Amino acid sequence: MKNSMKARLMSAVAGVVMLSGANAAQAMDEITVGYFLEWPMPFQYAKVEGMYDEALGVTVNWRAFDTGTAMSAAMASGDVQLSVSQGVPPFVVATSAGQDLQIVDVAVSYSDNDNCVVRTDLEIDKTSAGELAGKKVAVPLGTAAHYGFLKQMNHFGVDIGTMEIVNMAPPEGAAAIAQGAVDMFCGWGGSLRRAKEHGNVLLTGAEKEELGILVFDVTSGPASFIAENPEMVAQFLKVTADANAMWADSANRDKMLPVIAKDSGMDVEATAATIDTFVFPTVEDQLSAKWLGGGAQEFMKGVADVFVEAGSIDAALDTYESNVNLGPLQSANGM
Repeated sequence: MKNSMKARLMSAVAGVVMLSGANAAQAMDEITVGYFLEWPMPFQYAKVEGMYDEALGVTVNWRAFDTGTAMSAAMASGDVQLSVSQGVPPFVVATSAGQDLQIVDVAVSYSDNDNCVVRTDLEIDKTSAGELAGKKVAVPLGTAAHYGFLKQMNHFGVDIGTMEIVNMAPPEGAAAIAQGAVDMFCGWGGSLRRAKEHGNVLLTGAEKEELGILVFDVTSGPASFIAENPEMVAQFLKVTADANAMWADSANRDKMLPVIAKDSGMDVEATAATIDTFVFPTVEDQLSAKWLGGGAQEFMKGVADVFVEAGSIDAALDTYESNVNLGPLQSANGM
């Protein structure tokens, strides 16, 4: 089981390292940025209003993804220069395999919006989680949901070797649990909300945080692109930070929410329900010890070690400190 899971996960990053050189210098009159649908965030207001194009002085193209592992592959091929809200685990999978990516900010923290759901008719909760042995679970491998799944099963003493683990992006997993095709779903966003109509979570966000399951996403990019375009990256982060600050002022909510909802492919009510579970740290917070001042680096090492122990990746880096670049965010802070 472990070997087949590893084979599938490593196939997702196979070739990524060889492609990393494809990010060679290109005429920077436009860039492409990855993001997620059904994952509403304040930056989308700035995206729709053209604020990034104006601040960066280039055309910013936006490309939607299903998973953070797909974002890594697109950044390796040179198709995408920055990814907003890439999960830490897919970032760790890629960098552990040798892809030269860097984190430039903390996009969002969301311990209640990434979780595992057990089908209602099984009547399994945290007091009977041992009954998950032998069950079939939909998990997007190499993502935050995968990490959370591994940590939760470890906490409950469930041997994942007994489980049938199916690699499914969250929309597929939500459909599968709705159809009764899987016993448990792990995922995030709108897919998690749909899955919860057919089941229950084992642990709340607060309970997961007590176990050290932090759930946050980052803005990431190839180290070469960031090194060659530090001012552009800083401007990008400044626009994001300004959009977050706008959202933090409730006076702007009525203006921003419909725009964010439309761009997310969601209705206003679902957008509000989702975004209310999100925390958008200020630049000062992001630069603090809890986040990019050390905490994120330690957390990435922890994620990598858990993936190695589970047989999901071959090896962890000794440290992930060089995979965080504070320069652009510090510059943005002074703008």
